[in-house]
Amino acid sequence: MWSHLVVAGIFAGALPSTFASQISRRSESDVPAYRNADLCIDERVEDLLSRMTLEEKAGQMYHARTSLVNNTFDANIKNYITNKHITHYVFSGGVNDARVVATWQNELQQFALDNGGIPITLSSDPQHGWTQDTAVSNLGASFSRWTEPMGIAALRSPDLARQFAEIAREEYTAVGLRQALHPQVDLATEPRWGRSSGTLGEDADLTTELMVQYIKGFQGDRIGPHSVITTTKHFPGGGPMENGEDSHFPWGKNQTYPGNNQEYHLAPFRAAIEAGTRQMMPYYSRPIDTEWEEVGFAFSRGIITDLLKEELGFDGIVVTDWGIVSTRGWGLEDETMLERTRRIVEAGCDILGGETNPELMVELVNSGLVTEERIDRSVRKLLKEKFELGLFDNPFVNIEAAVRVVGNEYFSRLGNETQRRAFTLLTNPDDFLPLPVSARSARFYVEGIDEDAMAAYDLTVVDTPEEADYAFLRLDSPANYVPPGSGLTSSINNGSIEYNATVKAYHASIFEAVPTVVDIKLNRPAAVPEIAEAAAALFGSYGSSHEAFLDVVFGVDGWAPEGKLPFEIPRSQAAAEAQLEDVPFDSDTLFEFGHGLRYKDKCSQGCRRRGRL
Repeated sequence: MWSHLVVAGIFAGALPSTFASQISRRSESDVPAYRNADLCIDERVEDLLSRMTLEEKAGQMYHARTSLVNNTFDANIKNYITNKHITHYVFSGGVNDARVVATWQNELQQFALDNGGIPITLSSDPQHGWTQDTAVSNLGASFSRWTEPMGIAALRSPDLARQFAEIAREEYTAVGLRQALHPQVDLATEPRWGRSSGTLGEDADLTTELMVQYIKGFQGDRIGPHSVITTTKHFPGGGPMENGEDSHFPWGKNQTYPGNNQEYHLAPFRAAIEAGTRQMMPYYSRPIDTEWEEVGFAFSRGIITDLLKEELGFDGIVVTDWGIVSTRGWGLEDETMLERTRRIVEAGCDILGGETNPELMVELVNSGLVTEERIDRSVRKLLKEKFELGLFDNPFVNIEAAVRVVGNEYFSRLGNETQRRAFTLLTNPDDFLPLPVSARSARFYVEGIDEDAMAAYDLTVVDTPEEADYAFLRLDSPANYVPPGSGLTSSINNGSIEYNATVKAYHASIFEAVPTVVDIKLNRPAAVPEIAEAAAALFGSYGSSHEAFLDVVFGVDGWAPEGKLPFEIPRSQAAAEAQLEDVPFDSDTLFEFGHGLRYKDKCSQGCRRRGRL
């Protein structure tokens, strides 16, 4: 073991007292080269690599999960750091208290310093939206709250994408999160696919334009102590899933290209490489009926080395999607975990997401199946990234600064404004919206809106549609889970994009009783011609508060919908089934890509200028 790596380095800024005292006791000659900030990074990396055992190198090639449990370490992480030498972790759960998370981060870094010496890289799935699912995204309640990525796409502003990313970077770094497991730039050409909500839509050009600014906003002009590494996913484009299923699940493992449109789906990844994205994540899917081997993308040398690295020129880090050794080894289901690990390494991946078994990597080297030199190539890149992020020079965060930065008034105001702007008005017959000021004295039947939000607007809520003057329905996208779902299965919409007959009849009874404003959160396109025809007005949205909805419905302070659909909406489930999974804009549409109505000017009501939340 390399206990000499526990010695203190030269960290900038305020340090924990134990660490500062270690520094003061050591002479300059005792500081190893990898701790010398005056040396170039490559020299520091080589010095550190030369001191590491095979076991310690293997640990760097694993990206595990960790979380807060009663505001402290989870049960596994001390063992993972001390005995398995794992130093990359995704923070599972939302950043709900900046002080708690920043304090925990510092304690975690101190533990890593005392037990191996390599600082921790903390990553995160998206935190700034409205979806809470620790497998794909989190609800970071203390962060500024924005619409989700599809809402950014609905506003079609590269400047907004850059602004969002820069603010998210400030909040991430304040609490010690240094890697974003996003952006998700799969093209949502398959309307039935349940993970469309994390994308930037169906159009390759729009996705590319927004994504470039997103990457630059998170990473900065160059990687340094204020950067958040982006992980562009899911190479080579996870959108064209067979029958719209999802490859998290064994029944959805296949990716298909019936329109021979692979190049369309590669376009955002080409641009991400040019923009300097530092990591790339392949999807779980296995391609069928292509020239590629029918195994999960991260197992395929043809995908990772031949296509991504050699043809497209990506020289960054390739991180697998989570759990492909232990649970989602599509195409290699009958192989051992050891063999799956070997295939991942030979394909050209650098770090295994969601796995905690570096002993398999050690076994591969000791048995002669993989060379240590091949391990060194990946570890060298992973260590270099830690040095570039400044983690070896100061892994700690300023707790009081974190409290001031996270969710501050300015960041929160911008997020709240974007929520309101991103609403997409799909129908508004007879200019029903915005509702006049006089409507606030009416009676409302509501579903999907907290009563507290209604009370804050002094709106009277009644128990039945028949008692009401207006109804507001905020609905989730249709999801008819096949097979019936729970947990992750129920969070990734699948099945028909239509509501079932029972739900349709129920909605119709409300529409018949009272003028109804409907808002559907478009996790994926919703084929709802019956609502478009019968509702008083219909919105699509992408993550927003009840207050944002009410502001837009009433035109408070001039708020009005500005969003345009980032995908087309098929007329029916049958129309979705008839289109080709990999081809954009090819279904019989209810609403076309780019559709989005505007309010007529009703500001004679006395609306104030927008932006004063």
